[in-house]
Amino acid sequence: MSIFRHFRHVDDHSHYLRNFIFGVEDSLVSTVGLLAGVAAAAISQSAIVTTGLVLIVVEGFSMGVGSFLTEETTEEMEGSKPETWGAIRGAAVMLVSYCLAGLLPLAPYTFLIGNTAAITSVILSLCGLLLLGYGTSWFYHRPHPLRHAIKMFILGGSAVLVGILVGKLFQV
Repeated sequence: MSIFRHFRHVDDHSHYLRNFIFGVEDSLVSTVGLLAGVAAAAISQSAIVTTGLVLIVVEGFSMGVGSFLTEETTEEMEGSKPETWGAIRGAAVMLVSYCLAGLLPLAPYTFLIGNTAAITSVILSLCGLLLLGYGTSWFYHRPHPLRHAIKMFILGGSAVLVGILVGKLFQV
């Protein structure tokens, strides 16, 4: 069975979709927020990139572990025997989606500096949110994929804005 046909079985494997969407969205928003805050502190470009990589790997792993534990606990609470391999696959989807998506807002800091890197990072993250909303809607044949793209853009973009505002508020 191809991976695409496997993931189209939404009823049987909706936790994969949840993990994918949650991993990508959270990584785009969290990573761009942290990087913008760290970049505002005027530290070196290599320190910004290192901080971003540490965040992406640690948070990706943490989100994967959280996904595994949540899936296992939920199944136990529902009275069914935990499906360990399903929980592991869901955790892997979370880990990989988080780590790969986090590279998008980090990339500009590897070849640009200052405000140019920060602005490019925010723009790439917002574009990523649009693509995530549109792509998942299109892939699962949901009506109005553009509406879902705009919803993801607005909600995720609001979180990005909050992160930037908090970073500016507490900037030393």
